[in-house]
Amino acid sequence: MALNKKNVENLQVKGKQVLVRCDFNVPLKDGEITNDNRIVAALPTIKKLCENGGKVILCSHLGKVKTEEDKAKLSLAPVAKRLGELLGKEVTFAKDNEVAGENARKAIAAMNDGDVVLLENTRFRSEESKNGEAFSKDLASIAEVYVNDAFGSAHRAHCSTAGVTNFMQGETAVGYLMNKEIEFLGNAVETPERPFVAILGGAKVADKLNVISNLLEKCDTLIIGGGMAYTFLKAQGHEVGKSLVDNEKLDYCKEMLSKAEKLGKTLLLPVDTAIASAFPNPIDAEIAVEYVESAQIPAESMGLDIGPKTCELFANAAKSAKTVVWNGPMGVFENPVLAKGTIAVAQALSETDATTIIGGGDSAAAVVQLGFADKMSHISTGGGASLEYLEGKVLPGIDVIQDA
Repeated sequence: MALNKKNVENLQVKGKQVLVRCDFNVPLKDGEITNDNRIVAALPTIKKLCENGGKVILCSHLGKVKTEEDKAKLSLAPVAKRLGELLGKEVTFAKDNEVAGENARKAIAAMNDGDVVLLENTRFRSEESKNGEAFSKDLASIAEVYVNDAFGSAHRAHCSTAGVTNFMQGETAVGYLMNKEIEFLGNAVETPERPFVAILGGAKVADKLNVISNLLEKCDTLIIGGGMAYTFLKAQGHEVGKSLVDNEKLDYCKEMLSKAEKLGKTLLLPVDTAIASAFPNPIDAEIAVEYVESAQIPAESMGLDIGPKTCELFANAAKSAKTVVWNGPMGVFENPVLAKGTIAVAQALSETDATTIIGGGDSAAAVVQLGFADKMSHISTGGGASLEYLEGKVLPGIDVIQDA
């Protein structure tokens, strides 16, 4: 699925109204932004379009809007303020419950080249997530060029991510952020430099069914850690005690184990495990653990992280790679005692000269939290979107963009 989409580099936007779909779905507390990473990530595309003389109209969703009360809490006004500070110029906020209604149109009509207007939360229109035609047409009618830079929403066919392109007269392109995701997540997986090692963790096998199957066909070595490893261990006939197991997926795990064997791929599972009698409560509470062989977890214990031998096994496999994709932590990384496996993998990736791609969600959070972010080639900005991309799915928000 190697892709080459038209991108923001080769757009002529001078004097044109450019609608840019960003991912400003930032965490808010009492109306204040608690983490502005997503706004910062959008800056290169916005700056480029301003410098090239575009009239830059930004849109994004924020949270889930179900009621009128939600609208009071989930306005994009705080984003406009923070974005203005980061850009060092005024960002006009078009307060408009219709999003692309009269108020927005007035703000757009008053724009000069290089100006920036931010529209209200796209989910203020209930049709947004249903990809309704009326809202798609409204968005298309306020712009001449469309740029999608919101990878985190690219797996959803919404009005602002896909529908709008059906009614656009002008060019469509991806922004810098989206282009980077296509380059790393899409193309590195399709045409990797080998050896290619994929590392999957996280709690449930069910969340990663198609990812496991797709990556087995692409990679040379597949490493499985985290909670989902116990379902694989049980499928091999081992005793896993009270560890998290998805009993409905045991046959699937057996299939994957034999698929790896048939394809001549290495599939690594934990050889030792950090166990305790119960899950920590609260999650970061002090906890006493001991290490046992993964095949012999006592009946009254549960596995909560990979053990030291497994850390070494996984780290060595990662260090021998030229391309590594990692999605999902190795244990309960929110707890300092149970973060050792995730730290060991992050450490190994930080010390290799391979292309290292962190596939969003919890693994991205872990890498940032543990201080390894600047050592990775790419950290994906999408949770669900990166998983679907790794499954080999076509993402609607990318599919609708013109090819280069």
